[in-house]
Amino acid sequence: MTQPARDLDFLTACAALEWMVELGADAAVTDTPVDCYALAESLAPKAPAGSVAEGRAPMAPAAPRPPLPVEGPDPVESARAEAARAHDLDALRAAIAGFDGCELKKGARNTVFADGNPKARVMIVGEAPGRDEDQQGLPFVGRAGHLLDRMFAAIGLSRTSPDPAAAVYITNVLPWRPPGNRDPEPAEIAMMLPFLSRHVALADPDVIVLMGNAACAAALGRRGILRLRGTWAEAFGRPALPMTHPAYLLRQPQAKREAWADLLSLRARLDTLPG
Repeated sequence: MTQPARDLDFLTACAALEWMVELGADAAVTDTPVDCYALAESLAPKAPAGSVAEGRAPMAPAAPRPPLPVEGPDPVESARAEAARAHDLDALRAAIAGFDGCELKKGARNTVFADGNPKARVMIVGEAPGRDEDQQGLPFVGRAGHLLDRMFAAIGLSRTSPDPAAAVYITNVLPWRPPGNRDPEPAEIAMMLPFLSRHVALADPDVIVLMGNAACAAALGRRGILRLRGTWAEAFGRPALPMTHPAYLLRQPQAKREAWADLLSLRARLDTLPG
């Protein structure tokens, strides 16, 4: 049985509130239950004077208003211009940190750029930072990140390796955490895609691993990771392997068998490529 709110101590109440925020709750409710059926009836619109209810002809619908003009520069074009001006990874990091076209930046604690060896043969592209990543400013540092490290260690790859042949380089489609850890929206992906494309060009990996649906949507223009996983494609002019996100594997442990097959496919591809 749920503990009554009046019996919660301060620390327990704070933990419960933080848990609800993580689930995406963004509005408070009252202590008194509300009869939604009575509320809906009381808020029902009244028939205006001159309506059919009074036996008169209905009024003609108002003409639709023209869309309001968009003010300011197109954020996608701005992102494309900013990305093109970055001639190395440090300049790209600064360009992303200074980009104000994405609303997600306003609610994020940190800009999550990348982690690992930028000279690595393998570049991993995730979806977006979570809570731990937002706090630390690094990608894949929570439970899913720990699983990712173990997965790639099993085929001899590590984000901490100084050897490019044994290293991975990790980034995300979005550098800022979406509220409530929701999925990235198509407009957000399109806005940040020029930065991701430039990131790949500057890092110049041999292969790319696309972790999850948002990464596939950005790099391949397709979703449906359970259909795409394990099948090599091309993204940003390089071989790309879609894989299920480690967060999915934490929820569905039975899918680890397919993930292991994908890792073996990646290892075999690396062994056949010159490097």
